[in-house]
Amino acid sequence: MPALRPFTDVSAVRPTDDGFAAEVDPEWAVADKPNGGYLLALLGRAAVASVGHEHVITSSAHFLHSPDAGPVEIETVVLRKGRSADHVRATMRQDGQACVEAVLMVGRLADGAPAHWDRGAPPRPVGDRDEGVRVPGTSPTGVPVPVMEQVDLRLDPATLGFAAGRPSGSGELRGWLSFLDDAPFDPVSLLYAVDAFPPATFEIEPTGWVPTLEMTVYVRALPAPGPLTILHRAQTVAAQRVDEATFVWDSTGRLVAQATQLAGIRLG
Repeated sequence: MPALRPFTDVSAVRPTDDGFAAEVDPEWAVADKPNGGYLLALLGRAAVASVGHEHVITSSAHFLHSPDAGPVEIETVVLRKGRSADHVRATMRQDGQACVEAVLMVGRLADGAPAHWDRGAPPRPVGDRDEGVRVPGTSPTGVPVPVMEQVDLRLDPATLGFAAGRPSGSGELRGWLSFLDDAPFDPVSLLYAVDAFPPATFEIEPTGWVPTLEMTVYVRALPAPGPLTILHRAQTVAAQRVDEATFVWDSTGRLVAQATQLAGIRLG
């Protein structure tokens, strides 16, 4: 098993004369493709380091080219400075080629502030995490998924039909996520959490790689320590594209992040 490195280490950035430098870790990948949420977390670290506020609030990212594991450069441009939030454009490049570009809003989340109204979100999934099935480091088709050796991601057995070759047709996955070192999540690591699950389309019918093309993330609150509960669902599959919605609750049951992404897909 590869050495475990804390998420703060694998998502660290360091300032340079031209912006920031980072190292894409080979273990945070599906096959040899870095996880998109992990790449977005690198941009989030750079955005926070560029301005005076401390929490990523929103991110809208386009995934242009998948980088290889290894060094990348991140350029940040402050688009607007504000009293309550700053807007930053962050671009990841490798060997001069743009890989991911995002516009992020960075502000400050109040700790423990109650939601004014929250009936628009789906209900938090219920279930026993101890009965969840941990996703292994190899897919049912034999594809290596090294990122699953770096986290504890457990799926509700009721959404695991695809693993036995019998997808339910629901297009929905439910489960729990934590870091193996039990490190708490923060607003930047939530950018990874919203993209941590396998494609929800697996519970429709088998597919190959489902690459993220665009992803929008809202961080709604500072998460309490402990495992996250996640609902990940496919909404519409058409024209070799699927939009997936993800909702993330912390250990207290509070909605702390949500995301929508558009991904490419080829169904059998």
